Amino acid sequence: MTFKSDLEIAQASKLKPIVEIAKTLGIKEDDLELYGKYKAKLPLALTDESKIANAKLILVTAMTPTPAGEGKTTTSIGLCEGLNKLGKKTTVVLREPSLGPVFGMKGGAAGGGFSQVVPMEDINLHFTGDFAAIEKANNLLAALIDNDIQKPDGGLGIDPRTVEWKRVMDMNDRALRNIVSGLGGKSGGMIRETGFNITAASEIMAILCLAKNLNDLKEKIGNIYIGDTYQKKAVFAKDLNAQGAVALLLKEAIKPNLVQTLEGNPAIIHGGPFANIAQGANSIIATRMGMSLSDFVVTEAGFGSDLGAEKFIDIVSGYGGFSPYAVVLVATIRALKYHGGIEREKLTESNLDAVKAGFANLEKHIENTKIFGLPAVISLNRFITDSEEEISWVMEKCKELGVQIALAEGWEKGGAGMKELAEKVSQAAESFEGKCWPVYQWKDSIQEKIEAVAIKIYGAKGVEFLPKARQNLNKIERLGLSDKPVCIAKTQNSFSDDAKKRGRPKDFIITVREIEVAAGAGFVIPITGDMLRMPGLPNVPAAMGMDIDNDGKISGLS
Repeated sequence: MTFKSDLEIAQASKLKPIVEIAKTLGIKEDDLELYGKYKAKLPLALTDESKIANAKLILVTAMTPTPAGEGKTTTSIGLCEGLNKLGKKTTVVLREPSLGPVFGMKGGAAGGGFSQVVPMEDINLHFTGDFAAIEKANNLLAALIDNDIQKPDGGLGIDPRTVEWKRVMDMNDRALRNIVSGLGGKSGGMIRETGFNITAASEIMAILCLAKNLNDLKEKIGNIYIGDTYQKKAVFAKDLNAQGAVALLLKEAIKPNLVQTLEGNPAIIHGGPFANIAQGANSIIATRMGMSLSDFVVTEAGFGSDLGAEKFIDIVSGYGGFSPYAVVLVATIRALKYHGGIEREKLTESNLDAVKAGFANLEKHIENTKIFGLPAVISLNRFITDSEEEISWVMEKCKELGVQIALAEGWEKGGAGMKELAEKVSQAAESFEGKCWPVYQWKDSIQEKIEAVAIKIYGAKGVEFLPKARQNLNKIERLGLSDKPVCIAKTQNSFSDDAKKRGRPKDFIITVREIEVAAGAGFVIPITGDMLRMPGLPNVPAAMGMDIDNDGKISGLS
């Protein structure tokens, strides 16, 4: 059987004018800031605080993924289609794709098959320019810092050895991780070691996605920690009076983007922090706006419950003032086999023993949803290579554990293939009357918060803090940030900090090598293992299979 590619399906779709999509949400055309026929910016005034409490927020997360991902975005979009088919007024609210993964390992990030958001090509390629604005805002602050350092009068007296603020770009480019800037003589500024992060890892991205409004955005930018003076005094962005100009560059980027699903349902897309190095969720503004305009909102947290979902519960919900009503846990037969010890090239072969062996990974993620205090529904994302024997075993095993499970066929059938999942999710959300339970309290010490996540959510035996991390703890105390949540940077490929440890590893230690400060965003970032904030391209980048013809038709983007 031959299937169309995601791109072919998207290119063959007939889109509705975005003004029609807006009408389904009760948004007037005059309120839209149009970016052509099929995209629009939404004004912040559309958020209605009185309606947010009545909306049911659904959080989509996953088991530990294979390198190719398990289809969380596809599931999120398909679930939106399915809920709308049940008569539930639903909007899906997602992150924007980063060009790094698009041209690197994973390709596009707008869903797949018949569960996509469109215009797919635009969404994957620059979209409305939000990432470019974040990049420029980040780099303006970097320029202001370097300018102050080289002033003849000494400026603020910043010790360049203490500056950790890096420039960013939205591309996987390992050659820029560590650089020397200021070369070229006296006019080039002060020579110092620095580097680049990917835009999704910028603290500006984190701030944009945690800000409540433009004033809050500006205040958070002002609180960005830059470094220390030679006299050991902390310097913040507001000391450079940088917050106004940096926020100015984000005046359009702070507004969420409205697009549509293949079935003509509303989709709000905004922000794009990664979950392995940042909070991994779309903006609080977009989520609250979706909750103002719909009865149900489906949103996604990056990677597994140990990363995106934990950070959504402990950081995003805390700052956003909302709680999910249910969790959808995406699982696949191929991921179960992968965690059962099968290599990537053999994941399409039927292997029930490997599925059984890998189920321990999914079981730990199920346990994590219970730690969050939320009802969970397993979404078994079906692939054409899955055998009926493998599917039946997983379905029965989940039922034995008392966990709701539904076969998800959104990739092949769109909303029609997601109705069973939609029914179970809506029932779970409508019967839930509590709110999520944080893994720790913000008032706990930084060490206690890290240990709580590592032991409860990862299943670690304990945490080791290397000397630099212990020095960083003293700095955090000095800066008065001990009461902030922790946003742990950890590999997405394992519960541990070693990407090679698949399944459900036991008796491992999480090693924290350093702890970065994100005072503007309002969290600290413990760095574990070999985590990098500027990824590199794989041996065969997705970019090598992409092209555009003389008529502007794109190929190879998926």
